[in-house]
Amino acid sequence: MKLIGSVTSPYVRKARVVLAEKKLDYVFELENVWAAETRIAASNPLGKVPCLVMEDGSAMYDSRVIAEYLDTLTPVCKLLPANSRDRANVKVWEALADGVGDAAVLAYLERTWRKDGERSQAWSERQMSKVHAGLKVMAENLGEQPFCMGIHYTLADVAVGCVLGWLAFRFPDIDWRGDYPNLARLFDKLSERQSFKDTVPTVA
Repeated sequence: MKLIGSVTSPYVRKARVVLAEKKLDYVFELENVWAAETRIAASNPLGKVPCLVMEDGSAMYDSRVIAEYLDTLTPVCKLLPANSRDRANVKVWEALADGVGDAAVLAYLERTWRKDGERSQAWSERQMSKVHAGLKVMAENLGEQPFCMGIHYTLADVAVGCVLGWLAFRFPDIDWRGDYPNLARLFDKLSERQSFKDTVPTVA
């Protein structure tokens, strides 16, 4: 398998963490989807990463689809429960974490891609309100549990850990650690896992 992505995307990181946790072999192909010479559309017509290219050349995209598929390939470190309700709850956690990431990415692009005079303060504030609302709900739902779903490490923790890592990387001014100590404790615990250590977002 080949994973196309970048080292900064929280969604690519999610796929890389899952691949590492499942101990699956793959080739990581770096791609900058914002570059004029990007060829991502040859694999994903939506022009987004991550994109997982299978052995037969077919492609799979959207980190949620990729993560769910990868979890079926080996019983090692099962990240999605078999029970339908628990499984749905993990997927809700993942949707919440990805939604926080989606809003934060839009706010980041507004800040970095648009020129002075073109930026919309109202748009940025709307996106950041989603980020803060999402963080609040994540902290409330986590409570004092060791992991998002209680005592078991799941895809919910992977998704939450990746978006918190991206916020720390791109929005260091957001004091989610101070506001939500339980999220900070979870993130610090996740950061000790080798899969997280090996995928810390960086800028070359």
